[in-house]
Amino acid sequence: MTQGGAGEITGLLAAARAGDPAGWKDLVAAVYADLRRLAHRQLAGQAGEQTLNTTGLVHECYLRLAGASGAPRDRGHFFALAARVMRQVIVDFARERLAQKRGGGERGIALDEVDAAELREAERCAALDDALSALAQRDERQARVVECRFFAGLTEEETAEALDIGLRSVQREWQLAREWLRGQLES
Repeated sequence: MTQGGAGEITGLLAAARAGDPAGWKDLVAAVYADLRRLAHRQLAGQAGEQTLNTTGLVHECYLRLAGASGAPRDRGHFFALAARVMRQVIVDFARERLAQKRGGGERGIALDEVDAAELREAERCAALDDALSALAQRDERQARVVECRFFAGLTEEETAEALDIGLRSVQREWQLAREWLRGQLES
């Protein structure tokens, strides 16, 4: 993360928690470039026609965070929550696209009318979300590491900061989680 220092962001979060109406606005201004970079990283690998873009992902993330009760306690907590929200937004978008491509209650659509790459990407995203939910039941910390690394595109160092754990722990949890998820997704 390059923008706003930890102290500045923590202060803005405290203001937001205290009910300062400008708290969220000032916070987002301080971290907007970081959120755009995270969203861009995540969306860069998406295949097929895409209506969810970097700006849309950042704005949806902001709306969901601002609408939540309470405010994150510090900079790391904020980015961990942003990672979780980005995951939810991306998965919701993928599931919506799957429903549309499969008819979504409308007339049936022949498979050759569907962009196969986009459908596979949406199915992959939905399957990963299901597997990640199962992982969270098994090991919550590993699931949070995957959210930060995969869905928000955070580096190992950024993930360690966001989750307030050591770098070596992030590396170990990331490796274990990837192995477990691979096994779930290949079965």
